[in-house]
Amino acid sequence: MASDNLKREAECTAEELKLAQPLEPSEVQLEAWYMDDSEEDQREPHRKSPNEICSAETLKELGVLVWKLDPSNLEDDPKLKAIRKVRGYTYHDVCCVAEGKLPEYEKKIKTFFEEPIHNDEEIRYILDGNGYFDVRDKEDRWVRISVGKGDMVVLPAGMYHRYTNTKDNYVQCMRLFAGEPVWTAHNRPQEDNPARKEYVDQFLKPAVASVSA
Repeated sequence: MASDNLKREAECTAEELKLAQPLEPSEVQLEAWYMDDSEEDQREPHRKSPNEICSAETLKELGVLVWKLDPSNLEDDPKLKAIRKVRGYTYHDVCCVAEGKLPEYEKKIKTFFEEPIHNDEEIRYILDGNGYFDVRDKEDRWVRISVGKGDMVVLPAGMYHRYTNTKDNYVQCMRLFAGEPVWTAHNRPQEDNPARKEYVDQFLKPAVASVSA
């Protein structure tokens, strides 16, 4: 995988490499917060009281990557083209998760709200509407990430996560994938899954080691 990344980067121009860089934490404008334990509808914000913000720096430490793009320029956006080229996203499609658009909508959004990992990155580019990605932090707490039009988010392989629409019940997004798409979800627990082990080694173990020290 690392050798493939290096090969792709060697075939890209300096400008493409620059355009494909994810936002630095200081540039990230989307909001994230630690969730409460309420049994309310999953589409509610589920903020604690008082609200407990999760910083963009923390998201980066968990492996979450963020870009801000222009959906109105979907076909010709040089930044999107650069991201796809540099990161090897050869496949894409567009889907709409909304009442009246997705068959068995209520059933499907409950399925999306289970807690899986994937063996590959999960890449979503929000073209319209909004939603919430929930991810686990280093202490296994839920962090809710609010995404809207123009946000592209990449969740690393092996990361426990889930998705839900907001109360607006509408999102249109582009799904991207490196190679042939594989949408298989592996629901928790998956501690013996190679992708999960790699994620833990790369993003979670350093924190454990520093606490032990």
